[in-house]
Amino acid sequence: MAAPDNGRQVRVPAAGESRAKTITGVIGNVQEWYDFALYGYMAPIISGMFFPSHSELASLLATYGVFAAGFVMRPLGGVLFGWIGDQIGRARALALSMLLISLPTVLLGLLPEYAAIGVAAPVLLTLIRLVQGLSVGGEFSSSVTYLVETAPRTHRGTAGSWANIGSILGMLLGSALAAATTTFLDTQALHEWGWRLPFLFGGVLGIAAIYLRRNLHTSPHFQQHQAQRGDTAPLKEAFTRDLRITVQAILFASAYGVMFYIPLVYLPTWMHDEAGLALDTAQQINTAGTALLLPLIPLMAWISDRWIRRSHFIALAMVVMAVGSWPLYALAGTGHVLAYIAAQAAFSTLVAVPLGVAPALMVELFPSEDRLTGYSLAYNLGLGVVGGTAPMISTWLIEVTGTALSPAVYLGALALMAAIVLMTMRDRSREALQ
Repeated sequence: MAAPDNGRQVRVPAAGESRAKTITGVIGNVQEWYDFALYGYMAPIISGMFFPSHSELASLLATYGVFAAGFVMRPLGGVLFGWIGDQIGRARALALSMLLISLPTVLLGLLPEYAAIGVAAPVLLTLIRLVQGLSVGGEFSSSVTYLVETAPRTHRGTAGSWANIGSILGMLLGSALAAATTTFLDTQALHEWGWRLPFLFGGVLGIAAIYLRRNLHTSPHFQQHQAQRGDTAPLKEAFTRDLRITVQAILFASAYGVMFYIPLVYLPTWMHDEAGLALDTAQQINTAGTALLLPLIPLMAWISDRWIRRSHFIALAMVVMAVGSWPLYALAGTGHVLAYIAAQAAFSTLVAVPLGVAPALMVELFPSEDRLTGYSLAYNLGLGVVGGTAPMISTWLIEVTGTALSPAVYLGALALMAAIVLMTMRDRSREALQ
């Protein structure tokens, strides 16, 4: 069956084929964020295994430093996998990124500790995280691009949203397995061998993902692009011909990243440190808020496919966030559990809009010649660097201003910037892909 797409015939996949394609595209995001959540949750244990020190804080900082190093590699990975995806094919980029995400997770689970091999242990751990950061830099944008390019025009928002559903599932799975390991194993077993189990399970996910992607087909849209294009340099085009689009995408992705990391990653720590709520209670509420995203993300994407243009819909959510960030933080800061639940639910609902809608918007923004390169750069600089540093900047703002609500000001300012940027973008949500 074929459906017209501005004069071109685009094959609409059968239901079973569409489900298989979605699973294939999404499973890498499950793996990526499974590892992200797992490493963060296990950091206090890993710090003692690989960075022994007389100072527990110094060991923990070193462990998080390795964690941050993976983020630094993401823009480089975005350039590398963007080039592979734009020049060779989205399927090749997806297959390679999956291999380079999965293998380091298993190697970390097998890595000897400092007590066994000395300084080689932290050096190897750092190398593993650097390789993983490089591959992660291309996974999300490659999977989104593949999902959106192979979807009918009227379902591009819904198709792209599945990548973020996979990310949320990965976060929840990583947190759940880490929590189960630390809960059901005694301290000695946990430190001797138990902490390795969730990382080794990541290898099972990786094998499943590699198997599913073994025969991944190139999207018809990319095949058409390959047949028509001449010699291109995607990175050069992203910063010359499409410079305006690239800058818009980076600015939007930066605000999008802050909007993700502050309410969904940093807020439980803030509730514990500034509002006096028990940390386990704050984390449980935050986990429930994260789980709430699973039905909300596809709903927001569906709305953008049918009712509201994507840039307008996200801009509206950003304006509401800009206005509401201070009151919501103040509500949560009362320290009452019900108040925090209400604030977390409101934050999750607002964050669900860009999580559901932005993937398709970013794919539609760039032309085929440099789509994956431009998208990968914007995503990794914005979400990886600016978003990833949001908790650190929020902590610094509280320190220098003496105001516990200063993260809300930072969040609101970035959301307002994003709303302005979005209104200057050309919205292509009702057009054929370039």
